[in-house]
Amino acid sequence: MIVVDTNVIVNLTLQTEEYPAASTLLDVDPQWYAPYLWRSEFRNALTLYMRHRNLSIEEARDAMKASEELMYGRETFVDPMTILDLVASSTCSAYDCEFVALAQELRVPLVTTDKQILRDFPRVAHALADYR
Repeated sequence: MIVVDTNVIVNLTLQTEEYPAASTLLDVDPQWYAPYLWRSEFRNALTLYMRHRNLSIEEARDAMKASEELMYGRETFVDPMTILDLVASSTCSAYDCEFVALAQELRVPLVTTDKQILRDFPRVAHALADYR
């Protein structure tokens, strides 16, 4: 069991350059968890891909469905006070700290591509490219 940030889900679902690492991660540990926030962030990523990388609306809808199926039953709310505590002790956004808080709550690693999270939370955050 691991927590993944939205970028990892994007990499897998949209088959980006980091797709091989995300696919390997899914093989190594298929129990991915995330806060409900991932859905909004994912839709925002789809918006960027539609506007700047020629992703069609049909492809975006398929990606949304695939990501929802992947994460079904493994989404959760995170304590807002914990998030604020993490914000106060880091340079990360509240959005990023939501993923960190969930990983800490579940006592599992957070796999991410976010350099700021990796720098500010080295005990819980692991780089997608390095996680095995």
